[in-house]
Amino acid sequence: MAKISPFKAIRPTRDKIHLVATRPYYTYKDNVLKAKLEDNPFTFLHIINPEFGEKQKTELNSKERFALVSDAYHDFMDRAILKQDELPHIYMYRQTKDGNEYIGVIAGASVNEYKSDKIKKHEATITSREEMFTNYLNIVGYNAEPVLLSYSDIENQIEPILYNKTKERPENEYMTTDMIKHEMWIFTENEANAVIHAFEQLDATYICDGHHRCASSAGLKDWREGKGFNHFPNEDNFLAFFLNERRLTILEFNRLVKTMNGLTKEQLIDKLETSFTIETLFIGEKPSKEHEITMFVEESWYKLTCKDSIIDHNHPVKCLDAEILTNFVLEPILGISDLKTNKKIDFISGNQELNSLSSTMEKGGFKIGFFLYPVEISDIKRVADNQMTMPPKSTWVEPKLRSGSTIYNINE
Repeated sequence: MAKISPFKAIRPTRDKIHLVATRPYYTYKDNVLKAKLEDNPFTFLHIINPEFGEKQKTELNSKERFALVSDAYHDFMDRAILKQDELPHIYMYRQTKDGNEYIGVIAGASVNEYKSDKIKKHEATITSREEMFTNYLNIVGYNAEPVLLSYSDIENQIEPILYNKTKERPENEYMTTDMIKHEMWIFTENEANAVIHAFEQLDATYICDGHHRCASSAGLKDWREGKGFNHFPNEDNFLAFFLNERRLTILEFNRLVKTMNGLTKEQLIDKLETSFTIETLFIGEKPSKEHEITMFVEESWYKLTCKDSIIDHNHPVKCLDAEILTNFVLEPILGISDLKTNKKIDFISGNQELNSLSSTMEKGGFKIGFFLYPVEISDIKRVADNQMTMPPKSTWVEPKLRSGSTIYNINE
């Protein structure tokens, strides 16, 4: 079963939600972030960046910084920019972007189901980041951005409920400057019970975005129990957006490399021919199918088609193009072994256009670009079901959700 729980959301008032809700701060260029903080007193960015404009700043990710975040959050509450619903609800959210409609359920996801692997993982977390996020949650006391969990509605029990709800006027409806439309509805008690029952029929859900947020919520509960602190019921859950896997958009993460490892282009291609069939391309293009990789080097494009001998079709991870690229190119030929820490490699999401690639590579000092074909949700599930992990930066998943539109209070 998949357990979802209603909660009393803390939400911006209807007249200010378009001003409060924000993309994560790290997605903004510095000048844009500065302008938003200067011009919009209601943006949630003021909570995340409580020392904006101050000359003296606390250390990044310190308890002192987190305490200031908490103070800024409570200031928004005191000024009634944010208000908490009187009763617990389950919410429905729809994001419309580029013709894609992402419609799903916002609710509490079970920490215990995460720990028992009914909420399935495909990405390894970094212990230091887990600990940092756990410390953050303990001090600020809320989740402001939902984890993205996918599900398979094989019996088609959930979709009809969502579709019927869209016939009503949404509680909130607004458009953001990135041309994305956001809508939210509140389920009635009967509707919520039907949704809860439908989710109970599911075998599992899958993390698509937010592995560290899930891990830190579980870590917070364990840490507080270990300290013997008073238990808050909301610690048993964390904020999640549940989306039918058919509605996901899964793009690739591409690799940019700063080294030729002492090789000329001709020597590089000669080494690649051991594992790939190589074809010269006249224009830049992304791969058209699985086990094709396109390469950009010295203003020239090449298509690398994996030879069958390097594809382990029976292994959930070794058959993935990102893993093949690491095992047969990045590590043995270019000397890049640890993608998480190596300074000679960077990643660009698949939603970025190729026409800006040349200038991006020149500015960043990159020598080679490798472009991959996106994985399918079946690949993610196969890895997760076998309790394995995908290579770092394997997927760019949409929708990307905004912070501050639906907040989950842990400490109640």
